[in-house]
Amino acid sequence: LGFKYFGPIDGHNLPDLVDTLKHIKEIGGPIVLHVLTRKGKGYKPAEADRLALHGVTQFDKTTGAMKKKTSTAPTYSQLFGEALTEIAELNPRVVAISAAMIEGTGLRAFEKRFPDRIYDVGIAEQHAVTFAAGLATQGMKPVCAIYSTFLQRAFDQIVHDVCLQNLDVTFVLDRAGLAGDDGATHHGVFDMAWLRTVPDMVIMAPKDEAEARDMLYTAIEHPGPAALRIPRLEASGVRQARDFSRLPIGEGEILKDGTDVTLIGIGTMVDQALRVAEELERRGVKAGVINARFVKPIDSQLILERARRSGRLVVIEEHSPHGGFGAAVLECLCEAGLAGIPVLHAALPDRFVHHGSRELLLREVGLDVPALTERINAWLTALPVPALQKEEGRSGA
Repeated sequence: LGFKYFGPIDGHNLPDLVDTLKHIKEIGGPIVLHVLTRKGKGYKPAEADRLALHGVTQFDKTTGAMKKKTSTAPTYSQLFGEALTEIAELNPRVVAISAAMIEGTGLRAFEKRFPDRIYDVGIAEQHAVTFAAGLATQGMKPVCAIYSTFLQRAFDQIVHDVCLQNLDVTFVLDRAGLAGDDGATHHGVFDMAWLRTVPDMVIMAPKDEAEARDMLYTAIEHPGPAALRIPRLEASGVRQARDFSRLPIGEGEILKDGTDVTLIGIGTMVDQALRVAEELERRGVKAGVINARFVKPIDSQLILERARRSGRLVVIEEHSPHGGFGAAVLECLCEAGLAGIPVLHAALPDRFVHHGSRELLLREVGLDVPALTERINAWLTALPVPALQKEEGRSGA
């Protein structure tokens, strides 16, 4: 192919590396420089266990021992891996694919149980998606587990290799939403916007780990492309059923009735919406809460019915403010001729969010309960009372 090849050379020998780079800089044409390095080189604990020290919290620099977690609760990723293993026991066509993220996406349990049904393609997300598409054409049910932020690299493959053929591929987007201490490169805050533009794609986000389990089953049973968003969070302790239930595609649920305003949460923000509704109740505001469940197809019937009833909507999402679930709700209202209904959209700011614990970051971006409560209450107070409420004698906020 006309490439000139140099190497392999020791990447830890800086004088040799610099000399080689100087040399090949003067050579024309395409060049491949093959450099070998050892992960953790120079720090014995990291050399001994490169996996354990890939992502670190506070640790002892002498021993490499990381500060132990105070909580023993499993993460969403771990529960996903366990649930997928259970589903694979029931269906021999289920296989798992990841792109150098088997540990991070919770697939170790699956790997131990089904070593011949899991594929780690390395840091090659585009190939992971096309490989999944190929398996789907042969009747397999591939589950492609990749961090939300890295699946962006395979947008073209999702469009042309999977969705254009309406193939049966399930995407599990780990680290959907704020990824906490993983930082700006890992926050999965754009996926709802770009995924929902693709025809035939189903997108869902669970309110808790029990719903995540059923959504995984629903996505795999769905005979076309589907995406499940799971957060980088510990489980909340919600009781999980032993069996799996298939959810009706595109149906949300009412968690709390209310006549003054309707709060619509998606994924992690459903719990925030419920807690905010409790705070508003103490201020005399009757707030209803919807668990949207599906970003696409959106539950238009439920949202329009609640919009007409309460006359005011608040959409809460842990996502970019542009093109995501909030945009889907506004489109729904416009298409139904209800564009005049006031909508408050609470989302992430239009900037990159830096490192920090999820609690700290939610507070910083105004998506924690106190900030949401104050913002919604102030917004309601400034609005005129909807005509329906005037007729029924309600004062709202």
